[in-house]
Amino acid sequence: MDQLDNVRNFFKNCFQEHGETAEGVGWNSTYAQETRFDQLLKIIDTEKPFTFLEFGCGYGYLIDYMRSKGFFPAHFYGYDILPEAIQKGTQRHANDGQVSFHATLDEIPVTDYLSASGVFNIKLDHSREAWTDHILKSLHQFDEHTTRGFSVNFLTTYSDQDRMETRPDLYYADPCFLFDYCKKHFSKNVALLHDYKIFDFTLLVRKEFD
Repeated sequence: MDQLDNVRNFFKNCFQEHGETAEGVGWNSTYAQETRFDQLLKIIDTEKPFTFLEFGCGYGYLIDYMRSKGFFPAHFYGYDILPEAIQKGTQRHANDGQVSFHATLDEIPVTDYLSASGVFNIKLDHSREAWTDHILKSLHQFDEHTTRGFSVNFLTTYSDQDRMETRPDLYYADPCFLFDYCKKHFSKNVALLHDYKIFDFTLLVRKEFD
C-alpha cells in the first residue's frame, strides 16, 4: 500500500495528545501494550546473541521493556512511519550505541528478529481487501528482513460481534488464515498464541528448527 498518510496522521494525533505513553502510540493502557510485548518476545532465543528490529517502534519503549525483562539485543533498530516518534526515540537514546531509530527500512541491515505490535490494527477507511493485501506484503517484507524469525500481532475475528461492528476503522484478522499463510510461505515452525485474555492474537514465525 503506497498511501499510509491517514494512518500516519492518526498516530501523529495520538502522539501529540498523549506523548510518551501507551496511549500516545495507540494503546488504551500500559497493561495492553506490555501484555502484547510479552507474547511477541517469545520469538527470541536468548541463548545466542541477537539483533532486533521493531517495526512500528513509536518512541522506543520496547527496548526499555526488553532490558527490564532480561533481553539484551546486540543492537536494537527501531523503524516507524511517524517522524516525530523517530525523533523522540533518538533523543531518548542519544547516548546508547546499541540503539538506533530509522525512518526507512533501507537504513537497517537484515536482523535476527523482528516484531510488529499493533501496526495493522488501524485500517481507517481502507477496504478490508486492500488492508489484507497490505498485511501479506508486509509479512513477506518481515521474512526478507530476518534470519531467525519474526513476531506480529493482530486483533482477532473471534472478538465479540458488537465490538467489531462498532469499530469499522479497525482491522480484525482471521487467525486461521494468517497462520496457514505463514506456514505455507515462511516456515514450518509457526506458533499461534490466542490465549492471553485480550481480543488479540500473536504469530511467531521461527526459522530455526534445532
